[in-house]
Amino acid sequence: MRVVVLCGGESSERDVSLAGGWALAGALAERGHEVSVIDPAAAEPVLADRVTDSNTSYPIPKTPPAMDQQPVWRERMYAALTGGDVLRWMRAADRVFMGLIGGWSEDGHVQALLEMPGIPFTGAGSTTCVLSWHKDRCQALLGAYGVPVPERVVIRPEDGLPERVKEFLDAGPVVVKPIADGSSVDVRQVRTLDELAELTPSTELLVEPFLSGREFTVAVVGDEVLPVVEIELTTAIFDYEAKYQAGAVREVCPADVPREFADRLQELARTAHDALGAPAYSRIDFRCDADGNPYCLEVNALPGLAPVSLVPRAAAAHGWSYADLAEKILTT
Repeated sequence: MRVVVLCGGESSERDVSLAGGWALAGALAERGHEVSVIDPAAAEPVLADRVTDSNTSYPIPKTPPAMDQQPVWRERMYAALTGGDVLRWMRAADRVFMGLIGGWSEDGHVQALLEMPGIPFTGAGSTTCVLSWHKDRCQALLGAYGVPVPERVVIRPEDGLPERVKEFLDAGPVVVKPIADGSSVDVRQVRTLDELAELTPSTELLVEPFLSGREFTVAVVGDEVLPVVEIELTTAIFDYEAKYQAGAVREVCPADVPREFADRLQELARTAHDALGAPAYSRIDFRCDADGNPYCLEVNALPGLAPVSLVPRAAAAHGWSYADLAEKILTT
């Protein structure tokens, strides 16, 4: 197949996307596909017109990129995806591989721009991305399907502090996160009202009681529910640095849990995946309370596919190589 891998982009996950995009391109080239790599937010978007080396790589820095260039990245990206050489490259491809993550690629913008001219692409469509990217709406949907989700409160910049947040803090620490973002960017554990007041949000924030139990994730690819991954943390939360730096966290797959508990997590993951419209693949994150009861934190409708990411880790435990995973996503 003639494949265009889109990666990079305009979000805080730009570096993770570049790492995944180059790795995917190499894996697909290894399988005999004709692969090009395009970063639609770059000044020169065509990073490679034909990938021939399967050992391509891109290192992920410890911190996400500064976002002062985001307006420029978005201007370039919109222009590239709606006209000119990049649009012609995508129209000529058999399929666009969505290596973009975060921002416009996970909130449905990019998918909508590809859907309008009828360009085939991998992964979730725009409607699913819209639902999953907004954490409060996603959790409301999951709860309606019987998937347990944490209690939550939304803080809006124009409103005061909801009384329910104070009740959360009286009971223990809380987790504060942007209502729409990925890779645990700007996720914090907060213990006091003073700490919370220092955040001065410019966008909506989601506040949840901190769940002190174990953390797990389950990927679904096509009809396959992959083995459960346990994330053994050395920090309070699974933040950006812990996710992408070697040795920062221990990821155990298959997780060392009773079979019935693993079955329960996989059942919940399948339900959550289907509730979001059964995209080609997804990753569903869980955390347990002190009593070991699992709660779904979110559904990632376009999870990262860098070699160090969690979906490739689960695929390996399932007996798939990285190239196998890339091929399955390409053809699902």
